[in-house]
Formats: sequence, structure tokens, C-alpha cells
Amino acid sequence: MTAIKHALQRDIFTPNDERLLSIVNVCKAGKKKKNCFLCATVTTERPVQVKMVKVKKSDKGDFYKRQIAWALRDLAVVDAKDAIKENPEFDLHFEKIYKWVASSTAEKNAFISCIWKLNQRYLRKKIDFVNVSSQLLEESVPSGENQSVTGGDEEVVDVYQELNAREEQDIEIMMEGCECAISNAEAFAERLSRELQVLDGANIQSIMASEKQVNILMKLLDEALKEVDQIELKLSSYEEMLQSVKEQMDQISESNHLIHLSNTNNVKLLSEIEFLVNHMDLAKGHIKALQEGDLASSRGIEACTNAADALLQCMNVALRPGHDMLLAVRQQQQRFSDLREQFARRLASHLNNVFVQQGHDQSSTLAQHSVELALPNHHPFHRDLLRYAKLMEWLKSTDYGKYEGLTKNYMDYLSRLYEREIKDFFEVAKIKMTGTTKESKKFGLHGSSGKLTGSTSSLNKLSVQSSGNRRSQSSSLLDMGNMSASDLDVADRTKFDKIFEQVLSELEPLCLAEQDFISKFFKLQQHQSMPGTMTEAEDLDGGTLSRQHNAGVPPPVSSEKDMIRQMMIKIFRCIEPELNNLIALGDKIDSFNSLYMLVKMSHHVWTAQNVDPASFLSTTLGNVLVTVKRNFDKCISNQIRQMEEVKISKKSKVGILPFVAEFEEFAGLAESIFKNAERRGDLDKAYTKLIRGVFVNVEKVANESQKTPRDVVMMENFHHIFATLSRLKISCLEAEKKEAKQKYTDHLQSYVIYSLGQPLEKLNHFFEGVEARVAQGIREEEVSYQLAFNKQELRKVIKEYPGKEVKKGLDNLYKKVDKHLCEEENLLQVVWHSMQDEFIRQYKHFEGLIARCYPGSGVTMEFTIQDILDYCSSIAQSH
Repeated sequence: MTAIKHALQRDIFTPNDERLLSIVNVCKAGKKKKNCFLCATVTTERPVQVKMVKVKKSDKGDFYKRQIAWALRDLAVVDAKDAIKENPEFDLHFEKIYKWVASSTAEKNAFISCIWKLNQRYLRKKIDFVNVSSQLLEESVPSGENQSVTGGDEEVVDVYQELNAREEQDIEIMMEGCECAISNAEAFAERLSRELQVLDGANIQSIMASEKQVNILMKLLDEALKEVDQIELKLSSYEEMLQSVKEQMDQISESNHLIHLSNTNNVKLLSEIEFLVNHMDLAKGHIKALQEGDLASSRGIEACTNAADALLQCMNVALRPGHDMLLAVRQQQQRFSDLREQFARRLASHLNNVFVQQGHDQSSTLAQHSVELALPNHHPFHRDLLRYAKLMEWLKSTDYGKYEGLTKNYMDYLSRLYEREIKDFFEVAKIKMTGTTKESKKFGLHGSSGKLTGSTSSLNKLSVQSSGNRRSQSSSLLDMGNMSASDLDVADRTKFDKIFEQVLSELEPLCLAEQDFISKFFKLQQHQSMPGTMTEAEDLDGGTLSRQHNAGVPPPVSSEKDMIRQMMIKIFRCIEPELNNLIALGDKIDSFNSLYMLVKMSHHVWTAQNVDPASFLSTTLGNVLVTVKRNFDKCISNQIRQMEEVKISKKSKVGILPFVAEFEEFAGLAESIFKNAERRGDLDKAYTKLIRGVFVNVEKVANESQKTPRDVVMMENFHHIFATLSRLKISCLEAEKKEAKQKYTDHLQSYVIYSLGQPLEKLNHFFEGVEARVAQGIREEEVSYQLAFNKQELRKVIKEYPGKEVKKGLDNLYKKVDKHLCEEENLLQVVWHSMQDEFIRQYKHFEGLIARCYPGSGVTMEFTIQDILDYCSSIAQSH
């Protein structure tokens, strides 16, 4: 316990200028034993304050901390529970009763005795000691009357005194003189005792030897005792006199304490009043600005903004506990609320008037843009309104109901204004696309159904007409092929492309500027870290933006982006229908316009999504892009359907089929439009569908052709397809290009072989018979012994084909081929050269058979290879 006492004195009480007099280890009665210490302390400075401190061991480490302290003057009763039996329990009555259980009865008694002594010395107040043994209190009082109080400290304070340096040195010298000082303590102690007796005897003998001096000393002692008695009498009288002074000083000390407490309270009260005055006092200038400030001028707006911010700071001040119970505070808060309501009404009314005036001002400028393909600029209006942005933020945080009402009114006024502007803008665009108002009526701009026969319907009626002149027939077919996609030329399509691009270029900055203004003016977050989901929104025409905001509570940040989108949808509700109508018109004018629109719309959607994928502009353009893509797919489907419905004339040659020429036109146009476009994949899919349809229907028409041989139809059209694909270099159609080349080559060879069977028909049949006999197993040199194939029969057949007849037959063949082929493809010389090569190959084949089957017969053809080359060259030049 002594070690703990010293540790507490060192760590806790010495830093606070206190002296620890007594300590007891206790725990609370009736609870789990959580030990602590009760300490009796006095201050080292005067006036002395006596306290009782509860000290507890910290949970985080092996050190003690001061938990609670009571002034001894507040102690009313000390209840020891039992004055006879030993009982470690005792109660201390302060403002409430604390029940304790000491670790031992002896510690409890010592602690209570210390409390009684401190009360007697410092307080002299009536503390009731209940169930305390009178013997315990009597033992605390020494026999001397004056020592009852003054000697209390020495008895109470059990201070351990350390040896000084000289004492330590003397002890060491003494222990060094005795060898057994450490090994045998008893022998050392006995030796010390003997030496002490020797010293005592020597002292007594010395005293007795000086009797005279002793008598003088005794006389002096008697005189000293008399002086002491006199001093004690004087001290007693002084003590009685000082007792009253002590009581007065105690009263003065108590009075000083109360004065100090009063001053402290006054300082705190002044601090609270200064806090309220500094934080809840609104300047008269701010009040005047809120009540009468000019909301039309820049200076007035700035003054109102500063006043509104000051009012908001006063209303949002964090009051301390108890402030809201003060009447003045409640009155000031009510005054602030009235000012806020009054200014909010005035601000909302003024902004509503500004919205209405904007509608009138913008209407006056519409006439200027009625003939120009440009939308009116709203930047001046946005610039003027942005001066009120801070006031709108104030209104949003203080009166969300009026903020929401302003939002709805803004959407109502601006939606009507934008609807007029956008409809006029699209009307101008439609007129520029069609050229005149009359033509626009033709295409159904003003509600008429309109008729657009165009090329897409003309394909269904297209047929190949026969005429005497091949060149005029080919030109006629080419002209009809050019009409198969559009009634307009390239210049008209370029004009449409520019107008459509200008429409999108005008709409995009308009929407972005309005969205940016809404975000800044209404203080809504455009971007957020986490993508928010759509809130449960009501119809914008119903009066509120969202069901969860009906109570006038500002929305969470996650839904503010949705609010911007909803406001944009309400304000620009006419954009998507007008765009769809414009797209429908462009599709009616020329179905190939869907290619231009798909590329332009895809680019603008891509640009908008890079800025904000969930924005109104991105969503709207994305919806319109779906319509454009649907029209593009419909254009492809119509071309395939028209291929299937093509009918050819039974009396004229076929030539290049119209849908083959149309595919060439489509591919050339598409490649120029889709160069570096984002939607190249859509075009590649369309190419695949179209080329398959072209392949299938070319073969279908070739099978149905009666005037032109099937091989010629296949050869010419697949040659045209191959040439087109080779020129355009479409990467996704490489396989189809190879297939077209193969089909062209195969049908060219087939046509050549079929045609060459006719000029030397009998000779051809004769050698076919020879080959048949060889195939049956007859040896080649024995074929000449067959009656039907002897040398005489061979000479007879050869004589029927002299050089003159061969040339005549080749000339007839050339004329026939010329009738079969069309001039557009210019394949006559290619086919004639292939026939020449095939004829020479047949000639060499016949000569080989003659040499093998009729060896030594001397039979030869009546014309040579050189003759064939001369005949072919002469015929080609003559035509």
C-alpha cells in the first residue's frame, strides 16, 4: 500500500500541488468488484482546501487516473455501518449516497480517522460520524490539549525518509569494519548492541562526573519550563484570539470563492450574449435590401444576394443548448422566417415576369430567322438570368416549394417558345430540301398524302425494250438504271446532306447551351461519380418533378441529373417528332438519303455520347438514329424486293440487269458517304445482303431468259459485278468478288464452247464418234478400219469445210455473238478472242486424233492455224 501511496502522490497529486494524507482500497457495494482508491488530500497552498478524490486504474495501461473529486465541506454523513463488529462497508453522504466496501476493516478505520482529524483541523463543521466507535475517535486525540489538532498532521502523514549521503557513508564504513555484517546479520546486530551499551555507559559516567554542570543544567531547565508555561499561556490566549480570525478568514475565503464563481458566470453569460448578437443580428441594410431591393439592376441583385446569404447564415447558426428557450431568440427566428418568406415571394414573382418577358422578346426575333436556316440565339437571355443564379441557389435551400414552382413555370414558358422556334426552323429546312412550297406539298409537308412515284416504284415496272439500234437500247437501259435509286442527281443529294447537317449542327449547340444554363441557373449537378438510376418521376405536366419532392424538400444529388433530363424533355419535347418528320421527308424524296442521314446522325450521336451518354441530346439523337437505321434497313429490303420483282422482255436481249447497275450506283454512293464513318458495320451488313440478292436474282433472270443465252446473261452481269467490286475495293466483299470472277470465267468458257460447236458441226460430230469408239476399247490405229470412220469418210467430212466455208461460218458466229452481247460491257472482243483460242485448241485436237487414228494416211485439214488467225482478225476488223 505504501508503494501505491507514493506512486499516486508522485503521478497524480504532486502535479496538482496536493498532499496525500490517507488512502483506502475500495469497491462499490453490490456490484462486480472494480477496485479503486479513495484518497484524502489537502492543497499545499493557502487557503487550504480539503478534498476526497476517487482514483481508478486505467484500462489501457498500468497507470492511475483521477476520476472524480468531492470537497470535504460537502460531506454530510460518514456511516461506518457497525461500531462494534468489524465490517469493511461504509457510506459517504454527499449530494448522493456512495456505498463502498474497503479491502480491510483496518484501512477503513484509518481512513475514517483521517477524515475526522481533517474536519477538526480545517473545517470545524458538523459532520455526522454514524456507527463509528468512540474509541476510534478518542485514539485520534493525543493527551495534550493543544496537540489535538497541531499534532494531527505528523500522525497522519507517514512519510518515508530516505538516507542522506553522509548516513549512507557511515553505514558503509561500519559494515566494512565487521566482516560478518552481511553474512551473519544476527552477529552484526549483537555487536552493534554491545557497542551501543558501551557508549551509553560512557555517556552516563560522563554526566555523573560533571554533577555541578548537571545542577546548572537542571536549574536552566526549570527556568525554561517556567518560560514555556508562560509562552503556553500566551499561545493559548493568542489561539483564542486567532480562532475568531480564522473563522473570519474562512468566511472571507468562501466569499472570495463565491465572487470568483459569480464573475465566471458573468463572463460566460456575456460570451453567450455576444455569440447571439454576433450571429443572429442582421444588418439594417440587408433587411432593407430583402424588403425593397431592386431585382432588375445588377447592383440591386448583388445587394439582395449578399443580404440573402447573410439571412441564411443567421438562420442556420448552430444554437447552443438552451438558446432556443430564450424569448428573444425565438422572436428573432420568427423575424428571419418572415423576411425569408417575403423575399422568396418577391424573387419568385420577379423571375416569373422575366420568363414571360423573354417569351415576348424572343417572339419578335423569329421573323429575322424565318428565311434563314438558323435558330435564334438565347445567350443574351441566359446571360441576364445567370445574374440570379446565387439567389436561385438560396431559394432552393430555403424554400424548395417556390423553387420548384419557378422550375415548372420556366419549363412551361420556354417549351412554348422553343416549340414555335423549332417548328419554324424545320419548316424552313423542309422548304430548302424540296426547293419550293409547291414541291413541299407534293411530298406531304402540309398534311397531304402526296405521291412519290420515284425510281423505287419504277423498278417494278422496268423491262428491257428491244430496238433496232443496240447503242440506243443500251443508253435507254442505263438511263432507267440511273433512275432506280433517285429522281435527283448528285447535286441534289449533296444539297440534302448539307441541309441535314446544318439542322443537326444548329440543334446540338442549342440543346447543350440550354442544358448548361439549366444546370447553372437551377444549381443542378450535371455529372456525378456514380451513375444514378431514374427516380420515380411523375408526368412533368402534373406540377411536380418527382413524387419524393412534393414536400418541398430538396432532392438528393443522385436525382438532380434526372431532373435536368426531365426538364430538357419538357422544354424540347418537339425536337424528336420534328426530326422524325424531316427524316420521313428525306426518305420520300430519295430513299438513298437514308445513307446520308445514317452517317450524319451516327456522328452526332457519337459526339453527344462522348460528352454525356445519359444527356437529353444523346438520348434524343439515339432514338432518332434508331428511326434512321430502320429506314436504311427498309431501303436495303426494298432493293432486294425489287430485284426479285424484275421482269425481262422475251423479245429483246437482257444486257446488264437494272438491279446490277443499281447496286453499282448504291455501292459507289455508299463508299463516298461512309468514308471514315462510325457505322461502317451497318453498311457491310447491307452489302452482304444486297450482293447475295444480286447473285441469286442474276441467276434467276438468266434461267428465265429466252432471247439471250443463259451463259451470256451470267457472263456479262458477273463481269460487271466483278469490275465494280474491283474498282471500289470493298474489303467485306472480297469473297464475293472472287466468286463473281469465277462465275464470269466459267460462263465465258461455257458460252465459247457452246458457240463453237456450230461452225464445224459435222466435223465435230465425226470426231466425237471416233473418241467414243476409242472409249469403247478399240485401239486408235484400228479406228480407221471401222466402216463409218474410215479414211474415205474422214476425207468426205473434211472436204465439206474448206477455208472459205470456215471463214463464212466464223463470220456468222461473230454476228450471232454480237447480237447476244450488250455494248455496255464491251465484251465482244474478249469473247471473240476466247473463241479464237478455243477454235485453235479444237483444231489441234482434231489434228492429233488424225495423226493417232489415221497414221500415214496423208489426210489433213484444208485450212491451217494461220488461216484461222487471219480469218478471225479479218472478221473482227470488218465489223
